[in-house]
Amino acid sequence: MLKWLLSWFIVGLLLGCAPEPQPSQLDAIKERGVLRVGTLLGPTSYYLDAEGEAGIEYVLAKQFAEEIGVEVEMVSRYNVKNVLDLLESGEVDVLAAGLNRTSQREQRFRFGPPYFEISQRIVFKQGARERPRNLEELEAELVVVEGSSHHDWLQQIQDDYPELQWRATDNHDASELLRQVAEGDIAYTIADSNTLDVQRRYYPNLSVAFTVRDDVDIAWLLNKQVDASLYSEVISFFGNLRHSGQLSQLLDQHFGHVASFNYVDTSLFISAVQTVLPKYRDVFEKHAGALDWRLLAAISYQESLWNPRAISPTGVRGMMMLTLPTAKAMGVTSRLNPEQSIQGGARYFERMLQRIPARIPEPDRIWFALAAYNIGYGHLEDARILTQQQGGDADRWIDVRKRLPLLRQKQFYRQTRFGFARGDEPVRYVGNIRRYYDTLVWLDNRGRIPAKPMEITVPEGSGDGVN
Repeated sequence: MLKWLLSWFIVGLLLGCAPEPQPSQLDAIKERGVLRVGTLLGPTSYYLDAEGEAGIEYVLAKQFAEEIGVEVEMVSRYNVKNVLDLLESGEVDVLAAGLNRTSQREQRFRFGPPYFEISQRIVFKQGARERPRNLEELEAELVVVEGSSHHDWLQQIQDDYPELQWRATDNHDASELLRQVAEGDIAYTIADSNTLDVQRRYYPNLSVAFTVRDDVDIAWLLNKQVDASLYSEVISFFGNLRHSGQLSQLLDQHFGHVASFNYVDTSLFISAVQTVLPKYRDVFEKHAGALDWRLLAAISYQESLWNPRAISPTGVRGMMMLTLPTAKAMGVTSRLNPEQSIQGGARYFERMLQRIPARIPEPDRIWFALAAYNIGYGHLEDARILTQQQGGDADRWIDVRKRLPLLRQKQFYRQTRFGFARGDEPVRYVGNIRRYYDTLVWLDNRGRIPAKPMEITVPEGSGDGVN
């Protein structure tokens, strides 16, 4: 009996000395109440605007944190190497930084499911040199961000291209390297297609030489040295997001309008911002009301190129290209008076915005209102009904945008209340205004809209046109 009691005493001592099981990574995050997310500062991932934190990675991270029941804390860096070190050292739980899969990174980290695809392109300044067609034709130095996937790729191929001049820098991010190309400070860089699409809104002389990698996956990164509890939640999150259509909607909101690029249009717009917009900025601000004056200015540029005497073959005229009935309804006595036109257009757009169901969130509600401003509320409703009939979501611009062009086809418009409409026009209309608005916000935030009109010579040549 004594021997038996002694045995149990020893077992009890051993059990008492055994370490307690460690909580899983997911449990530790929930106990902490905060998901720490590493990211890169930049227009295609995470940035701060007038309303606070913004960017596709912030939106995704915030929604993921809400789903697992915690707050989100964004830990930002300018440098790719530094943000990778954050994850490896355990300072953050996950990286949401627009990073793509490389063999070097796969050895260090665990990748979540891909949620976006990009291409990687050699970029040069249009007009500064002849367009190279391959790596052998690069006549000057190629500069990339140190620690980036572009850097990894160049290291992989350097034995095959011993004559290639290139270097990696940690003093500049990808957007800054594109600016240096545009200003002629460096000859070439490699850019992800989404980053390039955004930057060409401000630097239209950035030109694509050729593509070096296609169909490159973008994904979140997680630490390989911990359990897979958080990883499993990330997989489930993106699976549900994709299945519900929310992922496509989010990507469209952030990038859907920037892929289409026209060198002449963008150059002329930036020139008009410097030479024409300062004449009317005060008027746009005065009559914007609850609207962003820059959105109102973008609508006006799309309508009239900020020409107060503009007139169309159908009889609409003025800065906001109002029809005669609309002008009368808005109290406009002279459509060719810039201030009256802007005021009338602002009030008419607000009326369209009020008619859009309140359940539709921003920014889709604005895109619907713009489409209604262009084509009429009745035709927009016809397209929304078609969308619903075809199994789409009538409250999502990305779904309705696909059905608007069907209003040209008899088999579809014969089913509608308001009949035929040139439904492809509001699609282009909304896309153009989104691009103009983004550019105005970027220029305004950097103080690049002058107080007085500037004299600027528009560069000759049309470049590649639409790419």
